[in-house]
Amino acid sequence: MAELANKHINAEALIAEMVQKSRAAQLSIRKSSFAIRCAALQAAATAIRAQSATIIDVNSEDVARATATGISGAFINRLTLDHQRIELMAFSLEAMTNLPDPIGAELTRWQQPNGLDIARISTPLGVIGIIYESRPNVTVDAAGLCTIAGNAAILRGGSDGQLTASLLAKIMREALEAVDLPSDVVQMVPTTDRKVVGAMLGAVGGIDVIIPRGGRSLVERVQKEARVPVFAHLEGICHLYIHKDADHKKACSISLNSKMRQTGICGAAETLLVDKAVANDLLVKIARDLIEAGCALRGDVAACALVPDMTAATEADWSTEYLDSILSVRVVDDIEMAIAHIGTYGSSHTESIITESRSAANQFFAEIDSAIVMHNASTQFADGGEFGMGAEIGIATGRLHARGPVGAAQLTSFKYVVRGNGQNRK
Repeated sequence: MAELANKHINAEALIAEMVQKSRAAQLSIRKSSFAIRCAALQAAATAIRAQSATIIDVNSEDVARATATGISGAFINRLTLDHQRIELMAFSLEAMTNLPDPIGAELTRWQQPNGLDIARISTPLGVIGIIYESRPNVTVDAAGLCTIAGNAAILRGGSDGQLTASLLAKIMREALEAVDLPSDVVQMVPTTDRKVVGAMLGAVGGIDVIIPRGGRSLVERVQKEARVPVFAHLEGICHLYIHKDADHKKACSISLNSKMRQTGICGAAETLLVDKAVANDLLVKIARDLIEAGCALRGDVAACALVPDMTAATEADWSTEYLDSILSVRVVDDIEMAIAHIGTYGSSHTESIITESRSAANQFFAEIDSAIVMHNASTQFADGGEFGMGAEIGIATGRLHARGPVGAAQLTSFKYVVRGNGQNRK
């Protein structure tokens, strides 16, 4: 569909039409072979590489327009594509083809005393709506994951990246057509009108699940207004805890990577907790490395006393997702205080403990109820690609159905297949 003007749009009618096309396309793709779905993703990866220069040219228009609005540098970074990021998009599609077929997998099987043979088999979810902001790669990751899992995707990108997202969606659609799958397996909402978001959130019986990928205001709106199920995380307030038995070299390198490798992702550490038993020495080393890398530190009284270049943290800092080169720092008495802090201020996303004590790591694993819990590893590994999933649509922090990285396997449901031999129930 061509780009629609934002005036006089009947959002409900537009989404109803798109849902109808998605339903028809999904009936087709759910019956397709894994080989055909893999061929579609390979065709898309090849086309993305071939059109890399065009993608960058189109993306530069989005970036220029966004820059002119005075938007933050962190946002511009997320929006911008270069040859390396484009290659990563293509690579992620190919990685999905190396995974097992997520459809039709026998998840478990057993026999009842009466002879009934019962199996739980994975099935596609159906039509998935993805509402996202700024990151062009979400277009490719979402379309690819939905395709490989036999779903249809309705994509609604942010206005700042609309040109790039539309081009990438077009490439995905052409790749589907190239292997004789319906192009409507992937549809991009052809308008930036915010009324369309409301229509998607209210599409009960049409859209099976909504996945928001963006800032707090977007996710809050989706969670508040949605009448269809939602896979979402509100914020990525990720914690790194340096235990008293931490290896100092690991603590320094992991702290720097967790915060500064890429500050604008949801897996970036936002709060550093340091055990008071090692703070005098280790916190000073970690702080020096972070400050030299350009990170601004905001600490509690004990942390500021050890690091004069640190500014005083406010209560709001402990529950802030900076998505920038800013880190809040707190000195804690022990592991119990660290766990309590995370329970109070965390967003159930990702937490990591640095320690050589197995018992401390096990306590952290047992008592932290976040989607991802790590030991001696950077929080930046909170990513579906790093988990071997090929890619992800997001990190779900809820407790129903999907939790953690939402990859192809998480975009499936299941059914029970019961085989009998003439049994009747008494």
